[in-house]
Amino acid sequence: MATAAVTFRSCSGLLTRPRASQPMYPASRLQSLRCFSSYLVTPSELSDALKKNPPSKISTSPRTVAVCASWFLPTSHLNGLQTFRKKRIPGSRFFDLDKVIDKRSPYPHMLPSASDFAKAMSGLGIKKDDTVVVYDSHELGIFSAPRVGWTMKTFGHDSVHVLNNFKLWVEEGLPTESGEFWDVDTCVYPIPRFDESKVIAFEEVRDVVKDQGKEGAEGVQILDARSTGRWSGADPELRPGLESGHMPGSISVPMSDLLDPVKKSILPGAELKKIFEAKGVDPNRPIVTSCGTGVTAAIVDAALNEAGYEAAGSRKLYDGSWTEWAQRVKPADRLIVKEK
Repeated sequence: MATAAVTFRSCSGLLTRPRASQPMYPASRLQSLRCFSSYLVTPSELSDALKKNPPSKISTSPRTVAVCASWFLPTSHLNGLQTFRKKRIPGSRFFDLDKVIDKRSPYPHMLPSASDFAKAMSGLGIKKDDTVVVYDSHELGIFSAPRVGWTMKTFGHDSVHVLNNFKLWVEEGLPTESGEFWDVDTCVYPIPRFDESKVIAFEEVRDVVKDQGKEGAEGVQILDARSTGRWSGADPELRPGLESGHMPGSISVPMSDLLDPVKKSILPGAELKKIFEAKGVDPNRPIVTSCGTGVTAAIVDAALNEAGYEAAGSRKLYDGSWTEWAQRVKPADRLIVKEK
């Protein structure tokens, strides 16, 4: 398949910024442009927003920008970039989850540096005040888009949402396009401040696991998005040589349980709340989400938000997830559990 041609042009005429004391747009104007009431948006909501505030080469107003974040497991015959070329929302951009990462890390999909994130956003022609709606491939419905949405929030791009979902967009007959990329006018995206409160590192997770059951411990809950078989240790991991099983005390919350089996969309909040309650997840205690490489853990995070699990004010995603955990814990620590 031929490599897609992307044209980048500098939008030098749009780089003038007002002083911090002078907002670029009145609050009323921003409120009218940012019309989504929920983190998850429906196809019709996104379609209406794109008609009202489309990406434009001449407008300096905040826009609604659709971003495709299609990504597939290494075992799949599908490829995110190929599916983007085959079918996408008109005018959308492609966020490559395999490239916007910490390339120095031995673990896949670790968060990039703030400067690398800003560079990626600039290359996509996204401005700091744009409203971004991230979507997945129509084949999977929901898979990697929540990870990209969570990444943007972690780097301070608060006006970001996830389409629920592109599969329904296609089925509802909303417009799509294919072929070469949409030309992008690059813009200067300021280097953001990284929000450490949304992320937890290996050492902290290890301490959480070791402290479970001890008097005075916070009672942090670890929710694992991998399949039940991988969590229990009955099924092998997708990456050769990686031991399956789970962290002591973790709760199995397969991401597939949170999706409509036909629509492949994240379930309504009321249904999600019942699922979390049935699994014993306490909304008043801190929560850590984990998975294989930190991608589908973001689906659990989005579902928790939709279910109203915000009271604790402490939800973190374990970026390295099981791929890091299984490689770094020592056998003597007995921190990998297999169900009998």
